[in-house]
Amino acid sequence: MKIILNGKNIKCKEGKTILDICKEHNIKIPTLCFIEGLKPEARCRLCLVELDNKLVTSCSTYPYEGCKIITDSKRIRKARSINAELLMAGHVKTLSVDEMENDLYKVIRDLGMTRIRFEPIIKYKQDLSESIIRDDNKCINCGKCIRVCGEIMGVHAISFQGRGHYEHVSPYNNHPLNNVACIKCGQCIAACPVGAIYEREHLFEVIQALKNKKKHVVVQTAPSVRVALGEEFGMPPGSLVTGKMVAALRKIGFDRIFDTDLGADMTIMEEASEFVKRLKKNGPFPMITTCCPAWIKFMEHFYHNLFPNMSSCKSPHEMLGILTKTYYAKKFGIKKKDIVVVSVMPCTAKKFESTRPEIDSDVDYVLTTRELSKLIRYSKVDFKKLKDEEFDNPLGISTGAGLMFGATGGVMEAALRTTYEFATGKTLKKVEFNEIRGIEGVKKGTIKIKGKTIRFAAVHGGSNIRKLLKEKDKYHFIEIMACPGGCIGGGGQPWPTTKEVIKKRMEAIYKADRNLPLRKSHENPAVKQIYAEFLGKPLSKKAKKILHTHFVKRSEF
Repeated sequence: MKIILNGKNIKCKEGKTILDICKEHNIKIPTLCFIEGLKPEARCRLCLVELDNKLVTSCSTYPYEGCKIITDSKRIRKARSINAELLMAGHVKTLSVDEMENDLYKVIRDLGMTRIRFEPIIKYKQDLSESIIRDDNKCINCGKCIRVCGEIMGVHAISFQGRGHYEHVSPYNNHPLNNVACIKCGQCIAACPVGAIYEREHLFEVIQALKNKKKHVVVQTAPSVRVALGEEFGMPPGSLVTGKMVAALRKIGFDRIFDTDLGADMTIMEEASEFVKRLKKNGPFPMITTCCPAWIKFMEHFYHNLFPNMSSCKSPHEMLGILTKTYYAKKFGIKKKDIVVVSVMPCTAKKFESTRPEIDSDVDYVLTTRELSKLIRYSKVDFKKLKDEEFDNPLGISTGAGLMFGATGGVMEAALRTTYEFATGKTLKKVEFNEIRGIEGVKKGTIKIKGKTIRFAAVHGGSNIRKLLKEKDKYHFIEIMACPGGCIGGGGQPWPTTKEVIKKRMEAIYKADRNLPLRKSHENPAVKQIYAEFLGKPLSKKAKKILHTHFVKRSEF
C-alpha cells in the first residue's frame, strides 16, 4: 500500500495504524494512554494527526491507499494543546522532583505550553498501602493502570468509578488498595504516565539507619537490579553493572554488601530437595516454584486449591535476610538487634512481603531499583566513573543459577540443574534449557530423570498464568512469575520497560551466567559452608524452620 506521509511517498503494510507507521519512520507522536500489545482506546487524544484534512487519533486509525497524512501542523498542535490542557484540569499543578520528567509534562513542554487555565474540581485523599501509593489528584484518567491490571496482570483490582467530572480510578466501591485483591506488583506504577501511582519509599529510613553508628547496616541486591540499574545513569539497557553497583553501595556507607543470588542458591537447594522428595512419593504434582511475592498474593486471593502444590520456600531475599541475622550475626559476634537488613529489589511486592506475619521477616527495608538510583545521587556518587568491586563474604558468593532468577524461566532452569543431579547422582552436562528462555508468555519443556519424563513449564504475566493453570495437571514442575519478563520487568525497575528493554536485560543475565565459573547452586562453596556449619542439610528441621513459610487464604474481592 502507498501513502503520503508528511509530503513523502512511502510504502507500508496494511493492518498497521498510523502510529505504528510513524514509529517505523522515526516520527515522534505524543501518547499517554497507548499500551504496546493492547488494543488502543484513544482516551488521551494527544496523538492526533491529519488524515486527508481530518483530525484523527493515530493510535487507533488505519491508513488507506493513497491517503495523505500530516503529523505536525499549527492545527494539530492547537488541538493537542487543548486536549493536554483539559487533561491537566484534573491533575494537581504542584510538582515533585520526579514529576518534572513524567510523560504529561514532557508533552506540555514539547507543545510550548506556558499556562493552564483550568483548576482541578475535586480533591482526593491518598490511598496508602505497604507497597503502593495512589493519588487521584494527579490522575488524568488515561486508563493505562486499569488495562495493565486487568488485561495483562489478570487481577482487575482497579477500575473507573463515577461519571463526568467525578470519574476517577479506584478499587471497587472506593475501597483502599489494602482491602481488595491487589497483588502489589507495581505494574500500574510502571504504566502510569503522570506519577499518580508510585512506590512507598523507604529511602528516609535507610538514610537514617546509615547515619546511626550503633547499627550494622547490611544491603543485599537482587539479580535483576544489576542488569537494569545502569539505565538510570544513561547506560544502554542490559548493561551489567554488578561491580559498579557494589562500589556505589560501599561508598554510600553500608557495612556489608551481600548478594541475593546466594539466597537464590539456597532456595534451589531447598526446592530441588522438595521436588526429589515428591518424585519419590509420586506427588503432589505439579510442584510450583517462584520467587515472586506478587504471584503468592495472586494465588492466596484466587487459587486456594494450589496451596499443596506450592513450594514452601521463602523467597531468596527473605532467606538471605534471616541468614544475615542468624548465621552471619553468630559467626561475627554481632547482636541481631543491631543489624539492619536492606534489600534492593526490582519489585514493589517485596515491600509488602517483608510485612507478612507468616514470614516473620528479617528484612527491615526494601528499596526498588529506582530508589537505589536516588540514593546514589543523594550520596553524590558518580556512578559511571566507579571501578568494579566485589561482594563481601561470607554471603556474597553466588552462581549463574542464582543469577538466572532475574528472568522468566530462570528459577525453573536453576532448579532443573540441581534437581537432575540430586535425583540421579549424575552430572548434567548441558545446563542451558533454551526451551524456557525468551519472552513468550508460556514456555514448556521435558527432561528425563531416572527414566521418567518430567514435564515442566514457565509462565509470566497474570493473564498467561490463568491460561496455564487451566491445564496445570499436564505438568510436574511449574515456575510462575507475575510480572511480564519476570523480575527484570518488575514494578520497581527503571522506566520504560518495553519488550525490547526486557530482551536486553534478559540477554545480559544469560551472558553473565555463561561467564561465571559456577553455574549450579549446589556447587556454591558458601552454600556448602552454611549447611555444614549451621543448617545441617536441605529440609533439615532447622532449615524448615527458618527457610520455609506457609500461605493464607484471602478473599478474591
